[in-house]
Amino acid sequence: MTDAPAPRQPAPDALTPDLSPAPEALEDTPVRGRGPRSFRLSDRVRVVRNVLPPLIVLVVGVVEFLISLLPGATQELWAHLLFYGLVGPAVTYFSVEWIAEGTRARERAERQLLDLYGELRVSHARLGAVQELMRDLSDAADMGAVLDVAARGAVRVTGAQRATLTVPGGLSGTARAEGTSEAAGPLHTLRVPVPGGGALALHFETVPPADTEALAQALAAEVARGVEAVRQRTLDLMTLYSVDQSIRAERNMRRLLGRVTHAMAGRVGAGARAVVLSDQDGVLRLEYAQDAHGERRGGVAPAFAQRVAQAEAALKAADEEAGEVFPEARSVLGLPMRDEEGLVGVLLLGDPDPNAFDDARVSLLALMAGQATLAVRNARAYLYSEELAISDERARIAREIHDGVAQSLAFAALKLDVVARQLHADPAKAEAEVRAATTLLREQIREVRRSIFALRPIDLERYGLLETVRRYVLDFGEQNGLRAHLNVSGDVHLSPGDEAVVFRILQESLNNVAKHARAQEVKVALHGAEQVTLRVQDDGAGFDPEAITGRVSSAGGLGLLQMRERIEARGGLYRVLSSPGHGTLVEAELPQG
Repeated sequence: MTDAPAPRQPAPDALTPDLSPAPEALEDTPVRGRGPRSFRLSDRVRVVRNVLPPLIVLVVGVVEFLISLLPGATQELWAHLLFYGLVGPAVTYFSVEWIAEGTRARERAERQLLDLYGELRVSHARLGAVQELMRDLSDAADMGAVLDVAARGAVRVTGAQRATLTVPGGLSGTARAEGTSEAAGPLHTLRVPVPGGGALALHFETVPPADTEALAQALAAEVARGVEAVRQRTLDLMTLYSVDQSIRAERNMRRLLGRVTHAMAGRVGAGARAVVLSDQDGVLRLEYAQDAHGERRGGVAPAFAQRVAQAEAALKAADEEAGEVFPEARSVLGLPMRDEEGLVGVLLLGDPDPNAFDDARVSLLALMAGQATLAVRNARAYLYSEELAISDERARIAREIHDGVAQSLAFAALKLDVVARQLHADPAKAEAEVRAATTLLREQIREVRRSIFALRPIDLERYGLLETVRRYVLDFGEQNGLRAHLNVSGDVHLSPGDEAVVFRILQESLNNVAKHARAQEVKVALHGAEQVTLRVQDDGAGFDPEAITGRVSSAGGLGLLQMRERIEARGGLYRVLSSPGHGTLVEAELPQG
């Protein structure tokens, strides 16, 4: 008698490891008999094949011998009938039943292994789907993508007909299984909360098994982690954007450092912040600090800042060393600020929590420190350019006073000396000289007033471009005795730097009108569209632009060539239209972002 053939196994999935039981494993599967010990099926067959035939021969021989001892033929006949009709079939029956019981036990073991194999395949498929969902969640670009990916993944993992995911803020994502429609019958809903807010609702055609709820809760936890990761990335981008805007919009060093460090400290929840900068001699000095005691500037750099500068890497300080930087801090993070030219300074963040700064945030803060380095370099360059501009302006004013007002006043003094000598000898001529000197002095007084008007500070940041232009044009007409008109149209939105350039062009153009044009009327127009256009037109004497390209005004100090360079450096256009006796039109255009 041979072993029964094992049932045919289903072909495993290409992506699923072969979990089917091997024939050797089934062959070695013990089956329980009726006796105290267990025999494998192969052992039972072997026992019946090897033991039963000789045992039958032996038993038959013994029985035949005993029957031959019986006295009568009738007794011998009944003995043969009893042995061969009852005992033989019974032995055969129990032997076959013993083997059949082993076969049934083997079949039960096969079914158990197949059921286990099916469960493992389902579990493996779910695990793969969960891993794919985790990967897709980590790659999602924004919150909407996270919700869509999570809803589709929940349908794929749980086998639900439909999944709906909601998170705080009114955002939601929905997905359906392939082949389903709105017209489907009533569904059984399983709803699990999402940690941090929101819920995951799964809809099934039948009541889901008990383990599906645990799986749905695990999916909700993964979704919560994906949502939190996207939220953190969004906050990081918003912080970087805030720091970038601070760099672009602020040139005042104190306000710049305050804005940049405020954005960085707010991102990690730090309670104190400071910036130590390296001066022109390479000495670290405290430039700005803000903590629970308020804002302070100036002072000696703490020893921890010196250690960060020497290490040229982000360092953490704790306990007493942190307290030396900020009195109430128990942990301090120091970030070096370096560029290709060397050390710029050290940025310090402090917090009362001893474990406030984890490694996950250091890389982001280091990136922000790099932006802060660029901001400090830009602010220093701006301050240096302002110092140069002030120095140039002082030299220009001194030159103009020497070449203009001073010489005119000296000439007036000479005329008055002549008047003093002619007062008695020729009173009429002396009177004419006095009138000429008076006219000259009045002209120089107007020139000084024009210079003072052009040099007075203009607060563009306080009033904005349009209000500043309106005030300046009105005051210009009153100061110079001209009819000044202003026409503003369209929508004007320029960056602070572009606003300063437009106003400077207006200022220099009007100064040239006052100095050279001998005009009676000037018209200023400012129009905003894709380009912001400034036009300054007068009815004065005019000039030949080709012959006087580098003319410099008395108060502003910018020639026509320099004004053109300023506009064109920002992607704009600058042109001057004029001819002798026909007035002048100055036109400047800047792109509006």
